[in-house]
Amino acid sequence: MIRTIIHIDEEKCNGCGLCAEACHEGAIAMVDGKAKLIRDDYCDGLGNCLPACPTGAITFTEREAAAFDPDAVKAHLAKREGGCPGSMSQSFDTASAPAAPAKEAVSALSHWPVQLQLVPVNAPYFDGAHLLLAADCTAYAHGDFHNTFMAGKITLVGCPKLDHAQYAEKLTAILQMNDIASFTLVRMEVPCCGGLEHAARTALSASGKEIPFHVVTLSLQGKVL
Repeated sequence: MIRTIIHIDEEKCNGCGLCAEACHEGAIAMVDGKAKLIRDDYCDGLGNCLPACPTGAITFTEREAAAFDPDAVKAHLAKREGGCPGSMSQSFDTASAPAAPAKEAVSALSHWPVQLQLVPVNAPYFDGAHLLLAADCTAYAHGDFHNTFMAGKITLVGCPKLDHAQYAEKLTAILQMNDIASFTLVRMEVPCCGGLEHAARTALSASGKEIPFHVVTLSLQGKVL
């Protein structure tokens, strides 16, 4: 099937190995001093390896690829020490956290839909909007997400790890077709969120507009890093 997969230009590759270290899926390995994409089905197409490459040897390509086998990938990750940081099972001690005031929370959501794949690119609420793009997990990690991040903003949510969507293209259209006042991205610290940030930065560049852009990264327990 046709999928978005990375392509490595061996002539540009200097053999530094940074992309292999950045690829938490284990799709890239160093072979004879050069980076190689060793398994199509391990590559999630999110490009966490892209910013790690100092020579620009890695690009995206759309091509026929080996079928994506979730079970095979899970088994592969289980063999790797620690696995993908974004998929590791962890438990947090919330019993010792200070209790929140006993009051009913008020939603700051001002529009619908919020899923990036569903929202129309020319929705009227985009006019003059302060745009917030949030990774799906952020609202669950941060206890006061509505007040801290959503108030006064138009919120869009998505997860490039699960949606397998071309976010950059959709975001570019939104930025080009509307008068966006500012653009904020809230992401988690896990590597797969790098795909969302990459899409946002790509869209900003492709839009040809000078829009104030701010990235907020949350820890797994919702703290701003």
